[in-house]
Amino acid sequence: MSSQATVSGMTVGVVGLGLIGGSFARAYRAAGATVYAFDTNEDTMGAAAIETVTGTLDETTIPSCDLIVLAAYPGACLAWLEEHAELLGSCSDLTAGTGPVVIDTAGVKTAVCREAFDLAERHGFCFVGAHPMAGTENSGFAHARADLFRGAPMVLTPPPLDDIARLTTLDRVHTLLSPVGFGTFSVTTPEEHDELIAFTSQLAHVVSNAYVKSPTAQEHHGFSAGSYKDLTRVAHLNAPMWAELMIDDADNLSREISGLIDALAAYRDALDVRDRERLRMLLAEGDRIKRALDDDRDAHDSKGRG
Repeated sequence: MSSQATVSGMTVGVVGLGLIGGSFARAYRAAGATVYAFDTNEDTMGAAAIETVTGTLDETTIPSCDLIVLAAYPGACLAWLEEHAELLGSCSDLTAGTGPVVIDTAGVKTAVCREAFDLAERHGFCFVGAHPMAGTENSGFAHARADLFRGAPMVLTPPPLDDIARLTTLDRVHTLLSPVGFGTFSVTTPEEHDELIAFTSQLAHVVSNAYVKSPTAQEHHGFSAGSYKDLTRVAHLNAPMWAELMIDDADNLSREISGLIDALAAYRDALDVRDRERLRMLLAEGDRIKRALDDDRDAHDSKGRG
């Protein structure tokens, strides 16, 4: 089914119009869908109403939605879902595959999916955990883009279902998301997602954020180039949101930080005793691992194109 055919008559609801929610709203609007939204910030709602959002996502418009995207902080997403769970169930028929499909976009899945799966099962509506692997260092609706997700990976964490129901649900979600233009889809459990994301995302933000706390950062002008820019890009972040995500994934992130501290200590110890050979070996080891990871990525990408 083409993207245009998928969008024909499609209605999408978005909760939270920050960078991610706003980009979903803009993407579906650009594809021709009707978009309803809810955001606690009246100015944001006003800005979105100018060219993106048709109206407010509420009790009168929720039943008309094919897809509802929860793009607020994890706690706020769950609060909204609990408040509207009964309504979502009343306008859904899981056997017939009708009613709104609800996804979230939170950067953690275990804490969200545990409660959301339970609400969906008790009230009879469809919920699938989702994490779009895209973003920028900027936040807010003003930075939202219709093409933010074009070609990006999307990770899905479906509820525990039998094989047929699982495939049917994933196919339904894939079809509903097709107008946004994701490049690849991965399916995993909430627990595995959180283990991996602690390393690929949360640890990178912690390292970048801690790196700029060096007093030398105040004097780097004229002495920095690409390396500094690359390492500090995600030091600029939405602190309340990231604090909530990291606390929800605290055990995994703490383990990754401990591993990094141990690795850094080895470099420091080699420097302290001026052990050039030991330092060379540590640097060569990291270089070798990175090259192997790049080769694996290139092989995977090549296989995907074949």
